Amino acid sequence: MAVSTILITDDDFQIRMLLRDRLEANGYQIQLAENGQECMKILEKDSIDLMLLDLQMPEMSGMTVLKKMRERSIDIPVIILTAHGSIEQAVESMKLGAFDFLPKPCKPDHLIIVVQKALEKKGLQEENRFLRESLDSQYQMIVGESEAMKQVMDITGKVARSKTTILIGGESGTGKQLLAHAIHQMSDRKNRPFIQVNCTTLSEQLMESDLFGHEKGAFTGAVKLKKGRFETADQGTVFLDEIGDLSPAIQAKLLHVIEYGEFQRVGGMGTLKTDVRLICATHKNLQQEVREGRFREDLFYRINVVSVVLPSLRERPGDIPFLVNHFIEKHCGAMQKEKLSIKETVLNALKKYHWPGNIRELGNVIERAVALANNSEITMDLLPPLSGDTSVQEVEAGLPWETAILRFKQNYLRQVLERTDHNQTKAAKLLEIQRTYLNRLIKEMEI
Repeated sequence: MAVSTILITDDDFQIRMLLRDRLEANGYQIQLAENGQECMKILEKDSIDLMLLDLQMPEMSGMTVLKKMRERSIDIPVIILTAHGSIEQAVESMKLGAFDFLPKPCKPDHLIIVVQKALEKKGLQEENRFLRESLDSQYQMIVGESEAMKQVMDITGKVARSKTTILIGGESGTGKQLLAHAIHQMSDRKNRPFIQVNCTTLSEQLMESDLFGHEKGAFTGAVKLKKGRFETADQGTVFLDEIGDLSPAIQAKLLHVIEYGEFQRVGGMGTLKTDVRLICATHKNLQQEVREGRFREDLFYRINVVSVVLPSLRERPGDIPFLVNHFIEKHCGAMQKEKLSIKETVLNALKKYHWPGNIRELGNVIERAVALANNSEITMDLLPPLSGDTSVQEVEAGLPWETAILRFKQNYLRQVLERTDHNQTKAAKLLEIQRTYLNRLIKEMEI
């Protein structure tokens, strides 16, 4: 475990020595500064985890040191050392970002406790920063050079900082979730929650509870109060993925939230307020859903303020090299491998493939190749069978009749499963067959 380095800045020699001895006895590494100028030089060249800072120093006071640290974005915990009669200054220093203050002289046990708490807070802040950066990297939007994607990013970039509701269309696997997260990161709400809800996964009652929360005893199993997504996401963003699958009852409640910014928990009487930015996504044609009575027309117009449609991967083959490079870097990093190169013949094969699963399928193909690679290059033998690089409509000529029929069925079934995110119940409904029969087909065709 790394030893924390503490900088003690005080013009009193005896105080510096006393604090140094106490902290070194508890396993900390110590640096000393006798004035503000020396302190700033150390902060700018060395890695310091925490500082004990005297307020009353000649030439450059502790308050001035704090202000300079803020100006230069030096972000470490600072514990103020203050003599009697300067408590007001100590409080003022905390407004400038100081963690806490200690009186002179301070009790040894109390000093160690405050130092430990300050370092724990620093550790949590660094962990949160790392997790946030990891999350941002996970949801990184790779645009490429296609005109269609540039138009999508141009539109979303213009409205990202507003509260305007955005509807994202496109096939499954085209990156709707990535775009929603990118919009959140470009907005003024980026430091507030980004809450994603998959509208296909829960029953109507559970979806209502998930979105709006419930009171204790509202239904069987509601053993305690639960906050919903809209309550949790206050001041942030709610992303409703596959909004076209919401039931009519939930659609009505959602419309009320959009129009008035208020809702009630399940089983609750009180009205709660929320301020969220709404981003919705669907692979369905919502206008068709409205015409057929499955989606509310008034809700459609409220969520369709700004509409963008993500192109399928087969519509942007020129972006495949950018995406491949991104996935190679991502998966090599995750597997702690040196970055792999990729043969031009492999890239050409990837460009020719129909990609029914879009970017999600491409990411899985590259992850598999990286995992199986034993040398420094991705070769054709590392790719899974890509259905002969054909679309459903393009089964290659020259195959025996039964083989061609089987190939067509395999390709079509793969596309349906990709479109429904491998949800067999939804796929069976789309195919108008029983789910048990679909499951048998998947096994028989070795999909």
